[in-house]
Amino acid sequence: MSDAKIRLYVDQPLGQGQPVPLTQDQAHYLFGVMRLGPGAGVLVFNGRDGEWRADVAEVGKRGGTLVCAAQTAPLRLPPDLWLMFAPIKKARTDFIVEKAAEMGAARILPVQTRFTNSERIRQDRLQAHAVEAAEQCGGTFVPEVADLVPLDRLLDRWPADRRIMWCDETLLGARAGLLEGAGQGPARGFEEEPKRPSPGPWAILIGPEGGFAEAEQERLRRMPQVVPVSLGPRILRADTAAVAALALWQSVLGDWV
Repeated sequence: MSDAKIRLYVDQPLGQGQPVPLTQDQAHYLFGVMRLGPGAGVLVFNGRDGEWRADVAEVGKRGGTLVCAAQTAPLRLPPDLWLMFAPIKKARTDFIVEKAAEMGAARILPVQTRFTNSERIRQDRLQAHAVEAAEQCGGTFVPEVADLVPLDRLLDRWPADRRIMWCDETLLGARAGLLEGAGQGPARGFEEEPKRPSPGPWAILIGPEGGFAEAEQERLRRMPQVVPVSLGPRILRADTAAVAALALWQSVLGDWV
């Protein structure tokens, strides 16, 4: 049973003896590209039932069937963390989604800001990138990638208990860190010694290449859920900033601690 090395996300229930029908694309990958035959092992997960070793039971050009043999890992849920980011160029947006899935974001929300370059996204394509990232990194959970939504509309209905780690480019050069208590203001917050924030649901907000508009900055500073942070002394590209912010949050509050 140790020969199973290919990981595959499936949208089917998993359990002992459970048959798993394959789509045409999955069958092509397993049988046409990877050359698997009857009895070969595949690791499958669905984001709900953990990871299972499944054996190839039926092989076909347009489909096939796996049968679950044994669970190999339980479901591992990520922290309650959302990543909000303004889409940029296609390849870099793909990179952000892939890294967010690998680094443990529970939900990924592209947002339209005043200076966002992209006015539309392919949500289905980005969701597929999240699936591929989970398959490759050994995860058993796939984050939802939401469709593009205006930032103002998202903030209008923002949950009162979900805090926002706002990566504020106006704090360039301030000490990076998460602070206890939202709404302290940039100058006061970063002159004090950083304290461990309280637990609870969080989100990270990354701005567009042109930065946040003044009206957006003012609104964020007025929200009691918002914690403005610096990402250090250098200006980071949006895709780099997303990775840096996820690493910062995970090292303080997440499952890296």
